[in-house]
Order: sequence, then structure tokens, then C-alpha cells
Amino acid sequence: MSDTLPLHPQHSRRRLLQAGSLVLLLGAQQIARGASIVAVRVWPAPEYSRVTIESDRQLVTKQTFVPTPPRLAVDIEGIDLDPSLRELVAKVRPDDPNIAGIRVGQNAPGVVRLVVDLKQAARPQVFTLQPVAAYQHRLVFDLYPAAAPDPLEALIAERLRDEAATTSAGPSPGGAKTTTAAAPALPATDPLGDLIAQHGLKPGTPGAATAPPPGNAVAIAPTPGSAPAPAQGVARTRAPATARATDRLIIIALDPGHGGEDPGAIGPGGTREKDVVLKVAHQLRERINATQVGGNPMRAFLTRDGDYFVPLGTRVEKARRVQADLFVSIHADAFTTPDARGASVFALSQGGASSSAARWLANKENEADLIGGVNVGNQDRHVQRALLDMSTTAQINDSLKLGSVLLGEIGGMARLHKPRVEQAGFAVLKAPDIPSVLVETAFISNPEEEARLRTAAYQEQLADALMRGIVRYFAKNPPLARSRSV
Repeated sequence: MSDTLPLHPQHSRRRLLQAGSLVLLLGAQQIARGASIVAVRVWPAPEYSRVTIESDRQLVTKQTFVPTPPRLAVDIEGIDLDPSLRELVAKVRPDDPNIAGIRVGQNAPGVVRLVVDLKQAARPQVFTLQPVAAYQHRLVFDLYPAAAPDPLEALIAERLRDEAATTSAGPSPGGAKTTTAAAPALPATDPLGDLIAQHGLKPGTPGAATAPPPGNAVAIAPTPGSAPAPAQGVARTRAPATARATDRLIIIALDPGHGGEDPGAIGPGGTREKDVVLKVAHQLRERINATQVGGNPMRAFLTRDGDYFVPLGTRVEKARRVQADLFVSIHADAFTTPDARGASVFALSQGGASSSAARWLANKENEADLIGGVNVGNQDRHVQRALLDMSTTAQINDSLKLGSVLLGEIGGMARLHKPRVEQAGFAVLKAPDIPSVLVETAFISNPEEEARLRTAAYQEQLADALMRGIVRYFAKNPPLARSRSV
């Protein structure tokens, strides 16, 4: 007779549950155990610096932030130190605004510790991203400075520095020029001086140039050696002596699409959309900063000024924080076949898209947050609010007017994909109080247009056309008095 007794049904059930729990625990450990590092990247920017570790499996971490001196320690479990992780040390640039250095070592068997030494107090965020597009699993460290920079304050300080430099230098031997354009008189409300006082930028403030005394003429000097050729229909003359420090500052938000982890579309020759559109935005910024409309200075504000990722909602929020008068998002289109060609301009739609192609493109552009990598759990209420559809009929009407003049100017120097402004639900165009358009400069997926986009000459022509369109828009639609709330 066997001495093994049959288990009671309740005992049998308990053993099955225990075995199931063991399987689940082993499964969780297997997520990270034996993971291979695919790539490591560091993206420095004034707003925040990002460190990305890409692997073939999801990584499990424990992190600790030490405020003095500021540093982030992250233990990555289930992996051993390999050459790929050591590469992070050399990827930190000396001019990184936030990261002083990275240290990496084997803290324990199967545990690698990374220590990110920071240059200032910070608000670090650590999160993971699931595979998307060309990326596998990503572990992301976003290192935000504790005191976020004020973009409007920086814009005003930059303007004051240019004014002071122009006033002290006086006319150059060749006569420094500033683009001016005739336009209806703009409202004198909310002058630059009020903005300076509102944001605490007084003469003598560290980091801000001293404002010229009332009565002194000021001009926006073009960047030395980079002033564009006179645009068609836009006279280039010396700034009038009546320009004063209290003139209405006209702010144009330029939004180079994609960036950082999100390369945007990639042409058949390897050209990345994020690189081309940033160059066009820089060219356009030079022209805007050297332009006056109706005697009032203009200033360009870039939602990103380097190769780093900015979420769609944050781009909208940044434009609103600087109280931009216009928002121009710059992209380079792509399609599934190389035959599509021509430039396009889009405005927001409260209803359906104006065409199936417009709807397809809007859906593709709105996926940028998934590819670039947004820490959804830590978006603040302002960004979440910006992601909502806050469009207004007045904003869309003004956007269509802006899009129409831009399309007309682009059509004078390049082929158009369609002869009218199209509409769709682009998330980046949803500022309720700023006329906003998205410009697709060309199809980067078309070999001929990709080659053209790579040339400095074509980039300059695009910037000239957009500048002419902006001036034409303001000639008929002078900016309204700016709200004092940011």
C-alpha cells in the first residue's frame, strides 16, 4: 500500500495558487534579466536635459535624488555593466545646461548604478516608454531645472541687449539696416516698458542690458554677416528715429517640428525632417528680428532652439506664455510613395478635416508625442489643458487669413501641393487666442524635393517667402492689445 495520501482539494488549490505566484514573480524578473542595451543618448537643452537608455526588454529601476550636491542615482536591475552604458560618460557635453557628468558602475551582481551629477537644483523624472516606431524599450531620465526659465523674460532681455548694443555702437560704416514695412498704426497699449516691469527686468538687472533712456532711437540690428537680401516688396531702411523702448513688441512663435528622440520624416537620402525645419526656423528668426512693422519691432521665439524633443501641448503653452501674436509650425511632409510633391499650409478645423490627406497628415503629426516620449503621468494641468480642443471660430478665421498669405508667397517660389489652405485637427494648432498655421515646406519623401530642402538657397527662399507673408498679414491685421496675464 502506498504511503502517499491524496491531497485535500483545498490543499491542492493552495499549491496551485503558490505555483502561479511563483510563475508571475519569475516573469517580472525576466522582464529585465538578460536585457541588452541597444543605444544610449543624451539630449541637452536649456529647458531640460534628457538621458535615454534603449534596450530590447523593459528595464526595472530604483532611483534616489540627492539635493546637495544635486545628483540622481538610478539602480538598473537585472543587467551587467557593458560598453554601451559606459558610452554615456563621454556623451555629456561640457556646455550641457543641466548635467555636469555621469558615472556608471556595477553596484552589485545584476545591478548597474548610474549617477547623474547636476549643475543646479533639479526636478528629475524617470519613466519608461513602450516600443514605438523604430524604438524598442526606452528608459528615460528627464532632468528639469528646479527654477524653470521664463521664456518671455528671456525674450525681452534679448531685445534689450540688442537695443543697448545698437545704441552704443551707432550707425555702422555701411549703415546698419532694419527691415520695415508700412502697416496701419498699432495699438500703443501694453508697451515694452510695461512688459519689462511686469517681469522684473529693470535697468541694471543681472543678465539684462540697460534699456535706452526715453527719446533715444532704437533699432533691431541684423545678425552680423547674416542679414538676408531684401525681400520682394519689403523695403530695407534705417530704423526711424521715432522708435522707442516702449514700442509694441510683436512676437512670432516659430515651431520647428519634431526634435530629439523624434526625427520626424526621413527622406530617401537620409535627410531628417527635424534638422531641415530647424534650419528654416533659424533663417526666419534672423529676418523677423531684423524687421519692424508700422514702426514696431518684431521678435521671434522658437519653441525649440536645438535638437531636443518638445511635447505638442508644451509647444502651444510656450507660445501662450510669451503672448505670441502668431504661431507658425514648420514641417517637411512625407507620404507613402515618392510621387507626392509640393508645399502646403494647414489651419485648425473644429469639425472634420478638409480632405482625407489632411486627416491622415494630422493623425501622423499628432503621434509625435508617442515617438518623442512624453511622461504622461507627470504632465501638469496647463499642458493637459493645452492638449484639449480649445479652438475658437475667431482664431480659426484669423489662421485661415494668415495661411492664405503664406501660401500665396510660397507659391511664388515653389510648387504647391494644393492651391488652398487645408484644415485638420492638428494638436499643435490649438491655442485659442493665437492665429496658428502649420507649414509643410515640401515632401521630404520625394527625392527631388528632399535634395532641394537640403540646400541653403532653398531654405533662405522659404524663409523669405514666410517673412513676406507675415508682413502682409500684419499690414491688414494689426495685432490687438496684448493681455497682461501670461
